[in-house]
Amino acid sequence: MPIILGIDPGSRITGYGIIRQQGRQLEYLGSGAIRINASDLPSRLKHIYAGVTEIITQFQPDMFAIEQVFMAKNADSALKLGQARGTAIVAAVNHDLPVFEYAARLVKQTVTGIGSADKLQVQDMVTRMLQLSAKPQVDAADALAIAITHAHSIQHSLIVAKQNNPSITTHKEQILALMKTRYSRGRFRLKG
Repeated sequence: MPIILGIDPGSRITGYGIIRQQGRQLEYLGSGAIRINASDLPSRLKHIYAGVTEIITQFQPDMFAIEQVFMAKNADSALKLGQARGTAIVAAVNHDLPVFEYAARLVKQTVTGIGSADKLQVQDMVTRMLQLSAKPQVDAADALAIAITHAHSIQHSLIVAKQNNPSITTHKEQILALMKTRYSRGRFRLKG
């Protein structure tokens, strides 16, 4: 029953979403946004690091999934996004979490069935998939969508891994098997 932390990085607002995967079932554990008011980039990055660290400490996730960098029209924005993303990844790696990256188009495709879906479509589908009573904030919904995408990737990869090795039973064996499949694009380190 892995707990997955999804992150939608941003230098002003970083969304987060936490789910627990139980077989094919997904359980919502929490979501929100780290809002950054600081004007200078180093202070914003410090705030992102502290926020992600606090979330990791509170929820104790087993895996960390984050959106890949995409080509933006504005180079300055892309650089800031990359730095925010890197800061969140460092927080995860410092807690020995395996890090997985997913393209925005794949996340949208997984959650809505349409790779070019807009944020409201993603928000609606996340609300339905997790059976939430209220819609999460847009950045939190994007982060939950990233976590859902990782959960689907795990499910598929473990099916393939178990076909190759039916004796896989422990959580650590499952993660190792996941890392060895060609469907996994994660960068990782295992605890213990």
